[in-house]
Amino acid sequence: MDKIGNIIRRRRSCRAYTDESIPREKLIELINDAVWVPSGSNNQPWRFVIITDRALMKRYSDSAKSDWLQRLDEAPHMRQYEQAIKNPEYNIFYNAPALIIVYGNTESYWRVYDCSMVAYNLHLLAEEAGLGACWIGFAHNIFSRDEVKAEFGVPGEYELVAPVILGHPAAGHGGGSGVPRKPFVAEFYDGGQ
Repeated sequence: MDKIGNIIRRRRSCRAYTDESIPREKLIELINDAVWVPSGSNNQPWRFVIITDRALMKRYSDSAKSDWLQRLDEAPHMRQYEQAIKNPEYNIFYNAPALIIVYGNTESYWRVYDCSMVAYNLHLLAEEAGLGACWIGFAHNIFSRDEVKAEFGVPGEYELVAPVILGHPAAGHGGGSGVPRKPFVAEFYDGGQ
């Protein structure tokens, strides 16, 4: 059995997928396992939208890219991606076969933390299952819109936390040593021990 530390170190954001789909049952299984995280006051404030229709994902990709291009002045961090999002062939979901959108209930103060842990669990569970995953920050502008949430039947008190794509990694995506971690700073307060 693979140790969790090995899975964590091996995990990579996957941006290249095969055409193979993921069965609905597998997606449900991944979510059922991912929600086993601590949550503030045990509110479990998450709600999920699962999209496996690639044409629909492409439509949302095009809409998100168009929106970012129109708002470059107010979102200067997106300028570095301008050429990519201008490319009509570029799909922000990398043609993945599945997208799980995690929404958090705003009635729960800790929703962003709680739902972020669920999203990261999806990454680890995907890695364990031989799948790839990637949190798609470029989709935050589109899936946070009230009209898009309404299309999905997501109640108004929920806000977007994490759009995560999943799929079978294409050749060339793999584990290995990955990007080295920067040294961390830790201050110990141990009473002089």
